[in-house]
Order: sequence, then structure tokens, then C-alpha cells
Amino acid sequence: MPPHVSADRSAAQPPGRGPVDALITQTRRLKGDMNAVRQDARGDTGDPQGRWQRALYDLALHQLDDLDTHLAQLRDGPPPVPAAEHAPAAPRRESLLSRVGSAEWNLLTDEAVWSEELYGILGRDPAAPPLTLDELPALVLDEDRPRLTAMVTDCLIDARPIDGEFRVVRPDGDRRTVHMMGEPVLDAEGGTTSMWAVLRDVSELRRSQRAVRESRDSLQRQRHHAQTEHRLAVELQEAVLPPWRGSPRLPHQGPRSLDLAAHYLPAATTSQIGGDWYDALELCDGQTLLSVGDLTGHGPTVTSTTAMLLGALRGMAMAGTRPAQLMSWLNQLLDATVQPALGSAVCCRYRPDTRTLMWAQAGHPVPLLFRDGTGRRLDAPEGVLLGATARAVYGQAEETLEQGDLLLLHTDGLAPADRLLGLAPRLDAARTAQECVRMVVEECGEGERADDACVLVARVTR
Repeated sequence: MPPHVSADRSAAQPPGRGPVDALITQTRRLKGDMNAVRQDARGDTGDPQGRWQRALYDLALHQLDDLDTHLAQLRDGPPPVPAAEHAPAAPRRESLLSRVGSAEWNLLTDEAVWSEELYGILGRDPAAPPLTLDELPALVLDEDRPRLTAMVTDCLIDARPIDGEFRVVRPDGDRRTVHMMGEPVLDAEGGTTSMWAVLRDVSELRRSQRAVRESRDSLQRQRHHAQTEHRLAVELQEAVLPPWRGSPRLPHQGPRSLDLAAHYLPAATTSQIGGDWYDALELCDGQTLLSVGDLTGHGPTVTSTTAMLLGALRGMAMAGTRPAQLMSWLNQLLDATVQPALGSAVCCRYRPDTRTLMWAQAGHPVPLLFRDGTGRRLDAPEGVLLGATARAVYGQAEETLEQGDLLLLHTDGLAPADRLLGLAPRLDAARTAQECVRMVVEECGEGERADDACVLVARVTR
């Protein structure tokens, strides 16, 4: 270590006991409050956000413990040191103060005096003589020795305070992180005669800080993953569901026979996209396919399965397949997927020249028919959930519609059927299907649902 030189400043005086006692009382009261909050905030150990919160609580408690320790030392003064170099050491106190020790190195005699706590921090035998400044680096990790040397050099040559950290290896192999603060001690002529330092074991504090960083990073990664999944699910859904705005018109029907409108309502309790869907497709024979459905689960996997089902549904409907057979084949397709899932659906095939509606359902809420200001449920044909059993049989029903009739298809996350049927007078007064959908959305309230929902309205216009 470098020799001592002159410095031009003296040590500061500690504050009185009264203000320090008041600070200690406030700190300990805050520690109690913090510990109570920490106990109340126990959460799922597998949740990254919960781990991050608990790590922050632990870090705050460590910081308050250290503040309490420093204030107590400031109030009580330096701890006693042994009277003789080889005097038996008193039993170590297992308290917060055991993590803070002090030392003084005489630069004229090359002697050192350590507190008993410093022996414990560095894992040294209390009966052994304290290490000199030249011997101290032997305990420090190789990569941290230049840092310690620079701190001591700046203190002795430039009279700069020591304030830094380094890692030590104790004789038992345990590594500790030590924070060191110190200043030169000046004689009457301004020359440096010794150097004192306070050394604090901050290993637990640094571990807590690392836990906070790791938990924060894990939470950020989880959020990024969730955002990516949500974006993919939204893109898939937007690519599959008809991008209707206003009251759409099927492209090749000529004079419009159906006024159509639909809406997807996301759940208020989750940011993930669910498996609810709606669809309307004009078929080659002039008929129209109307369908809504719901797959269990949320996220990109469910959305991609929905896209697969809709593609199969459209292809089979274009080939002339009737609703009951459509349900049977969709059931087999869902049962054969790599990741089996359950789903419900209702499928309608509308023939405009006779106003005939053929339909089938698979464990799904039945269509609601509104006529002349009243509404009713259609009688449901036989049908179980898609994917529930490989050999399910599905029935088929027919209904003759009239001009001005309104057909409402929905998923079960929207609202109970009785609540929707209660809208009959208002729906009867609506001029367009889009107005009807707006009424339904306003009635059901987007912020009240725990699950995704879809609604599809078809008005018979001629």
C-alpha cells in the first residue's frame, strides 16, 4: 500500500444522542409496518410478479435493518476493542451489529486494530493479529484487488474518502461482499497518521437486489411473452373473422335478402383472446351460411384451432354439406387435433327464395327469433359439444322465416337468453341489424363480462 501523505481536512463530529434516538425510533416503527405489509402480501411462489414484490419487500427490510444498525452505532460510538493484542475475545453477539465492523491502521507503526465484528465478517480467528493494509488484499478476490488498492491509494495520497465495495473469500470458502467507508486521520500539522474505516457485510443486501433484478427481468419477459401472444392471437382473429363495419352486404346476392351485423366482445378479466367466433358466407347456390361458436381456452393455440375449424366449415359448406353433417365432421376434426379441445357451435343455412332456415347445434345456445316485437328460442335439435365424443350424432331443424324477422346468434359469454329476449321491443324498432347489435352491446355492457362473447344478427329484408 502507498505511504501516508499530508491532508488538509479534519473529521466531522457526530450529532447528539437525542436526534439519533428519534431517528432510531422512527426507523424501527417503519420496519414493523413494512414487515406487516410483507406478511399480508404473500402470494403465489410461481408468479413472477409475486416473486418480484416479495424481493422488493425483503430488500426494503434489509435497507431498514442497515439504517437501524448505522444509527445505533452513531449513537453508541465505536465498539470496544480488546485491551491486548492477544486477549481472549468475548462471545460474538448474534445481532444486526455483527454485520458492521471497524478498523484503524496506524501508518507510522504499521499496526492495526480491528473490532470483534470485523473478525466475524472476514471469517478470521479473533485470537489472530489483525491484518495490515499490505496484508488485507490477500483476502480479496483477484478481480477486486485493484479496486481496493485504488480506494486506499486515493484516501492516503489525495485525502479522498473511501466508499466502495469488494468481495472477500473467508477461510471456509464462503464469499462475502463488503462495503468499506473510511477517511485518513490527521495530526496537528495536517499529516496523515492513520486511516480508519467502517466495513459492512452487504452480502444479503446484494442478494436481495439481485433477486429484485431477476424477478423484474422475469416479469418483463413474461409480459413481453404475453404481449407477443396477444398480438399473434389478435392478428389471427382479425384474419379469420369478417372485418365488418356497419351493415355488410354479401357480395353476390344482388338485392339484399339479409341485413347482417356482428360484433366480438373481449373479456374484461383477461387480455388474452378467446376462441369465440362468428361467420357469414354466401354459398355457390345462393344460400347463406351463418354460424357462431366458442372453443375453450385463450391464446394463440385456441385462435389457430378456431381458424382451422372455420376454414373446414367454409370448405364443407361450399361443397353443399348440410348443417347436421357439418357438425359431425367438425366434431371428428376437433377430436383428431394434436391438442384436443372442447367447443360449441351453431350452424345455419338460409335459403332466401323460400326463407327456409336449416340449422344444427353442438352444445350451444340456440338462435333467438324476434318477430313483431316478441322473441323466442328456436327448438333445439340433438347435439353435444364438439370434441366430447368421437361418434356423436347431430340432429337438424328447419324454420320458416318471414320478412322483417330478426335472427340473433350468440355465444354463451354474452348474456342469458331471457335478458336478450327482453330486448324484443327495442330490437323491433331498430332500422338496421347494426343498430340491433349496438343495442345488445350496450345492454350487456363490455365491462361486466368474465368471458369473451360474439353476437351475430340477421334481419330478413325481403
